[in-house]
Amino acid sequence: MVQKVLVIGSVYPRFHEDAEVPWLRTSLAHLKKAGLDIQVLAPAYKGLKSHEIDGIKVNRFRYAPAAWEMLTHEEGAPSKMANKPWLQLLAIPYIISGFFKCIKICRKWRPDIIHAHWPFPHAYIALGAAKLFRIPLVLNFHGAELLLIRKKKWVKPLLKFAIGQAQAIFANSSFTASKIKALRNADVEWSPYGTTLEGGSLPLASATASATPSNGRTALSDSSLSAHGHQGGEVSPQRPTLHEVNDKCVGRESRTSSLGHDRDQHLVLSRSDNHKFKILFVGRHIERKGIRYLIEAAKYLPRDQFEIRIVGVGDLTEELKKLASESATPNSAEIIFTGKLSPEALANEYKTANVFTLPAIVDSKGDTEGLGVVLIEAMELGLPIVASNVGGIPDVVVDGVSGILVPEKDPEALASAYKRLAAEPELVKHLLAGSRKRIAECFTWDGIIERQIAVYNKLSK
Repeated sequence: MVQKVLVIGSVYPRFHEDAEVPWLRTSLAHLKKAGLDIQVLAPAYKGLKSHEIDGIKVNRFRYAPAAWEMLTHEEGAPSKMANKPWLQLLAIPYIISGFFKCIKICRKWRPDIIHAHWPFPHAYIALGAAKLFRIPLVLNFHGAELLLIRKKKWVKPLLKFAIGQAQAIFANSSFTASKIKALRNADVEWSPYGTTLEGGSLPLASATASATPSNGRTALSDSSLSAHGHQGGEVSPQRPTLHEVNDKCVGRESRTSSLGHDRDQHLVLSRSDNHKFKILFVGRHIERKGIRYLIEAAKYLPRDQFEIRIVGVGDLTEELKKLASESATPNSAEIIFTGKLSPEALANEYKTANVFTLPAIVDSKGDTEGLGVVLIEAMELGLPIVASNVGGIPDVVVDGVSGILVPEKDPEALASAYKRLAAEPELVKHLLAGSRKRIAECFTWDGIIERQIAVYNKLSK
């Protein structure tokens, strides 16, 4: 009998070329390929009706007049709500409409599993149908909901209750899992994202990083729920060790990356067109990405040897450009802001770069990287990684094995890491081999989906 799964989220592609949540779209495509029957429940956008994407039915629920249905998609809701505070009022009809739409779908279709991403508010959209039709409920945390507790204390009991009602809990990283366990002691399955690369091509998530979050969070998840982060005054649990994380991966058959050793050798020897060691950042220009510390690292890097290229745009773009201009010296590395790029231009950035960097920080709101899919994709494209030791990044980058980790907010440490890679080609080859192994063991969709289906099977017995 074919297993049926209803997936609930705040955002899903509206048309075939839509670049929203590529990781979720890829995940569901793999579930469908594995033989599961999948449907999606997501909010409408400006009156959008239900439709199909990749052979998967997307059920859209209406929650306002078409002109007002803009709480999700396109732009992160924090900036939307900052400009239009009245949009917060849409949260109530959003939950109510989704609640009844979920019951309607489940009454007719009778799924075996309800899988709700971003449990606040989507656990409450799912709970009625889950209880009424006795359908196991899986909650999938991406970190954003946990930051919300820091801002709105009344959310904490609602999330604690929702966790208690679920039959399984997924977290995108050990960092997110630790925050869940601080809220309520529960078994948490580590379920990261895989790459959205296809055959070594340019990652869709990265290609649109200038316009959408590189970690795939948008809409309510990246909006009223803000982002991955700390819980402020909450209990600080012991974070799962890397050994515990690795236990989720060991035993997987090691698969060779599509790039292989020839690509490693090419990258060790290659340089950009001007023969400088090129440091590449791709992502939104927001505080938690730590771009200002990458800019400050330039003064420790000789101009004739290094170049920093910053791809994307965001709320801080002009401020960062000003900082780069003010801090520049005749001897510091040149910093180039590329702005938004076409997929072809971005592909060239990856091709000619020598290292990919994510100098992420815990920002002033307690927000940080929940996982860092962009790192997985850069690793798949054959680039060594330098990143900060924060959030879920250590799940991807094992220091000295699959990349180099540095303390957050430390420009000198960043510069030292880049210099090491420029001076030690054997280290680069070692890290590229390690990153291929890390992806093969933990971040292939085959492995992720296999573990996910195992949970589904256990619940539906």
